[in-house]
Amino acid sequence: GLQWADLDLVRGSVTVQRNVYRGRVQATPKGGRAREVPLPPSAVEVLLPLRNLKTWVFADEAGKFLSVKRFDNALNAAVRRSRISRPSSRVGWHDLRHTYGSHLAMRGVTLPTIRDLMGHADIRTTMKYAHLMPSHTRAAVHVLDEAAPLAAHERRTAAGTAVFPAESAG
Repeated sequence: GLQWADLDLVRGSVTVQRNVYRGRVQATPKGGRAREVPLPPSAVEVLLPLRNLKTWVFADEAGKFLSVKRFDNALNAAVRRSRISRPSSRVGWHDLRHTYGSHLAMRGVTLPTIRDLMGHADIRTTMKYAHLMPSHTRAAVHVLDEAAPLAAHERRTAAGTAVFPAESAG
């Protein structure tokens, strides 16, 4: 359901605000609410020369949004050209969505950020990507072996200034 008006290629973002399900345009995406998602520069670079006067980003020659069958045929052709190997011969659109979330997790993006980018209503849905973060979590616990940062009053003492005012003798 992506329209060219949903893309801000100057800012590098897309507003996900509608869905096409079984050939019908839905007023809101699956999660029930619109959201803005930043685009990586590489996606903007690919989209810029494709911009046209048609309404739909993924349109047929007549300017109407593509059918599921046309989308699936295009995806399967791209998979064949890429020579991606996987246990089943079919790669679906949801596989691409899962790959997006997986690559964010493997690159150390936090689960709340992945939840926001993917539009999950519940963090529990996003937790399926947590297992892909082992090096990130391993690095997190290694900070325990580093010297602890000094608290503000300890920094003042280390610099030679008194932490507490001098007590009066009495």
